Amino acid sequence: MARIAGVDLPRDKRGVIAIQYVYGIGAPSAKRIMLAARVDPSKRVRAWTDDETARLRDIIEQEYRVEGDLRREVSMSIKRLMDIGCYRGMRHRRGLPVRGQRTHTNARTRKGRSKGVMVKKRPVAASPAAAAPATKK
Repeated sequence: MARIAGVDLPRDKRGVIAIQYVYGIGAPSAKRIMLAARVDPSKRVRAWTDDETARLRDIIEQEYRVEGDLRREVSMSIKRLMDIGCYRGMRHRRGLPVRGQRTHTNARTRKGRSKGVMVKKRPVAASPAAAAPATKK
């Protein structure tokens, strides 16, 4: 199993798809990396040689910010926005959409599950035997 940037790549997928499992590498980056490493993009991961895997690993480590470093950088950017109190930071803090989407309807991914409106329960109707008035003797 090929391991690149701390991620085990799926063996049965094509190389250009498999390296997209690394956080920070999308389709365009994957194609560039495969060309730079001189590896056939349609070749399956299980068919890679140790030399090809090493070339891919070296290119990714040297030229790209991936996995832990990238996650840390993104979270620090969001934290900075929240600390300075800008509009985007406030939206992050409140868990609302950040990029101008509407919130009257939709936005369920950010807002979470819908909280239903409180419904008043009607008093339970009395049974007919209990409802009949007691007779006096």
